[in-house]
Order: sequence, then C-alpha cells, then structure tokens
Amino acid sequence: MGAGEGGVVRFLGACRLIGVCLLMAVVWQVQAWRYAAQIAHLSAAQTQAALYQKQVEQDKRLALEQQLSADDQRHARELSDAQRNQAILRDRLATADVRLSVLLDASSGCPVPASTAPGSVVHAAPRARLDPAHAQRIIGITDDGDSALIALRACQAYVRAVAR
Repeated sequence: MGAGEGGVVRFLGACRLIGVCLLMAVVWQVQAWRYAAQIAHLSAAQTQAALYQKQVEQDKRLALEQQLSADDQRHARELSDAQRNQAILRDRLATADVRLSVLLDASSGCPVPASTAPGSVVHAAPRARLDPAHAQRIIGITDDGDSALIALRACQAYVRAVAR
C-alpha cells in the first residue's frame, strides 16, 4: 500500500462511521416519530373512553332525576288524593251523611245499647256511634297517619332509586 492509499482507507472508514452514525440517528428519529404517533393514538383512545364514560354517567344521572321527579309527582298525587278523601269524609261527618261507629265488646258487659231498627234481626256484633267531634279528631289522626305513610313510601322510593 502506498502512502496515498492509507489516507483514502482512513477517509473511507471515517465516511463509513459517519454514515453508520447518521443511519442510527435517522432510525432513532423514525422510531421517535412512530412512538409519538402511538402515544397520540392511545391518548386519543383514552380521551374518547373518558368522554364515553362521562356521557354514560350523565345519562344515568338524567334517568335518575327523571325517575325521582316521576316518583315525587306520584307521591304528591297520592298525598293530594288522600287529603281530598279525608276532607270529603270530614265534610260528610260534619253534615251527618256518615256516622262513625265502633264495635262493642259483648263480653265486657257494657250497658251501651246497640242501635237497631225495630223488627230487624242483628247478627253482627253490637256497635256504638261516636260523637261527631270525636269522629272528626279520629279522622284528623288518620289523615296525619296517611300523610306519614305516604311520606315514608316516598323516602323509601328515593333511597331505593339513589342506591341503585
């Protein structure tokens, strides 16, 4: 090998080394781009899944709100109907259209006479009529009880709906 040939070989070796380094840099950059694209794709998929989950939760919340609203309306209607029926009964008691009576215990020996029409046969237990003022108080108590039961059912329905 001559003096000039050794310099050419070193030059070609250096060029080869530079070429390998450049090739490695290019491959490195291409891999970085590919990984960046994969990460972007995964990020977009994750964002899409989060949005879908959020929409599902909003739909559930809306359905629950609608159900609770319908339950509230139904319980309000039940309460209104019960109050109206109690008011009608109170009015009928006040006008003597209806009388409240209680069963008498025949074994107690209570001297309260049972009201029967002359000539009729009574096979049922004897009954005594209540004073209209007492009947009004009893109707008021049952009205409070009905309202409490309706409120309890409303609370139970709310808890069941929310617990689902």
